[in-house]
Amino acid sequence: MTCVLVGAPVDSGKRRQGCKMGPDAYRTAGLEEALRSLGHSVHDSGNVVPRPANENQDPRNPALHALDENVAWTEGLIAAGEKAARDGFPIFLGGDHAMSLGTIAGVAAYAKAEGRPLFVLWLDAHSDIHTPTTTQSGNLHGTAVAYHLGMDGFDAFPPLENPIPQDHVCMIGLRSVDEPEHQFLAGSDVMAIDMRAIDEQGITGPLTAFLDSVAAAGGMLHVSLDADFLDPSIAPAVGTTVPGGATFREAHLVMELVCDSGLATSLDLAELNPFLDERGKTATLMVDLAASLLGRRVFDRPT
Repeated sequence: MTCVLVGAPVDSGKRRQGCKMGPDAYRTAGLEEALRSLGHSVHDSGNVVPRPANENQDPRNPALHALDENVAWTEGLIAAGEKAARDGFPIFLGGDHAMSLGTIAGVAAYAKAEGRPLFVLWLDAHSDIHTPTTTQSGNLHGTAVAYHLGMDGFDAFPPLENPIPQDHVCMIGLRSVDEPEHQFLAGSDVMAIDMRAIDEQGITGPLTAFLDSVAAAGGMLHVSLDADFLDPSIAPAVGTTVPGGATFREAHLVMELVCDSGLATSLDLAELNPFLDERGKTATLMVDLAASLLGRRVFDRPT
């Protein structure tokens, strides 16, 4: 297939800086070379450049950080995401997870044009289901899922034309969920798998059940991989590390199972902060996980 690399150096979804260096870190860590070694062609479309941001603020929640900058990134990434999906298999190189406000909306527009439903596999320590009116931190990287479910409070953002049904979202790896988010998830149809469930049942069962539902609906699958899905011992380059994350083997198993399903149609690589990395350790692992999603097997993995 043709893999389309889209740089999304979003660094406005939270206050700790550094994610803007993420796209170049993935390039330096050999993402393009890894994909070509698997037989894919690769087109690097460069980094998205959003319109200049204004200083507008939402008076309903003055705690919001860089509201218009995040809106500008969302607008730019919606357009870039839809185009990349038309051209091949988009891989969005982040950038903090506010990037997904735009990337998922972009591929959802393409899915609608193709007459197919979009499903989202959210691999993250956090559920990111706050809204601009409910977030106390004001960090909009914690709102992407709420936006795509069509929840209230996103008046400043582009109108969402293709909301994703709750039962089309599967979250795996949760271990830092605020009480309001927990209450919402408990009453929703979102498939939310925390690390205790993985400890007790393993990761294969729930993931396979979700993939079966995607296949039964003839759906397209967007995989949104946050670096903090991984345990900080193997992926330290994250500003929001949470102990007890996915192991090296669990993470690769997820990617290989998704690859086996043949359902994935786009990918986010989010929240890499190279400023916090250890000699490229996290960037290299994220590149390896992308390679597993796109066909690398354990026998092919370089040592």
